[in-house]
Amino acid sequence: MFDLIEPIALVNFFADEPHEAMAALGFSTYWDGYFAGRSAPLGRVPAEVVDAAFYNFGPGEAARHIPQVWETTTPEAAHAARQQGCVAALVRILGDLVPSPGLSRAADLLTRAAVSAPVEGRVMYAALRALPVPDEPVAKLWHAANMLREHRGDGHIVALMAEQIDRTECHVLLALDSGIHPPETFGRIHHPPEPYLASVMAGLRERGLVDASGHFTDAGRATKDRIEAMTDALAEAPYARLESVVVDELVTVLGPITSRLKTGLDTPG
Repeated sequence: MFDLIEPIALVNFFADEPHEAMAALGFSTYWDGYFAGRSAPLGRVPAEVVDAAFYNFGPGEAARHIPQVWETTTPEAAHAARQQGCVAALVRILGDLVPSPGLSRAADLLTRAAVSAPVEGRVMYAALRALPVPDEPVAKLWHAANMLREHRGDGHIVALMAEQIDRTECHVLLALDSGIHPPETFGRIHHPPEPYLASVMAGLRERGLVDASGHFTDAGRATKDRIEAMTDALAEAPYARLESVVVDELVTVLGPITSRLKTGLDTPG
């Protein structure tokens, strides 16, 4: 389900339309738009709350954008612009699939899954659940995919915390798992001060998760595997409440949508 749903949510990061929609609100940088759009369902909360909910940004990153983004627009307008941009991107990429019965059915079934999980302990998911579900099929499809992405993300944070992997260490493990070495060159963490990154790597070596050369130890690999397994297990709730025949149908109707998006998102535009 992750492989089928993730491309729907990824238009927010890899298509032009969402960035253009946030720029139209007055945001001149990508990250101002990112923090405004993604945190909008939380409302006007302090930077500390956004930092806690997002978890995997470096120290002080949230505070560089929150709360000043709300001097440019409101949370309601930011969420609306983000949704509008993502829907426009989906319409462009999906083309002839947009008016098809399969897309409408996918939107309905995905929404059924997205609103069926408990919200306890799921801050970002709960914030999105509190918003109205759009009626228009493409908007409904994106909203449901976004809810499920944040539901999974909330669970991933639980898994990271259970393994005592912090906001930056998680990126090191991801980089190593992706074959990036040295992990400090990974795009998400190459910008913090070198002493900070050095302390992160030193801490992982002291715990026996990476070796002297900065590669996984067996214990580090096992830790990463446990995190992913727990993340998957915690992401099952929305689908566990659906009948197996409905899950099978959801997989079927999402297939063409995902296939088209994977091709479309690989094409610059």
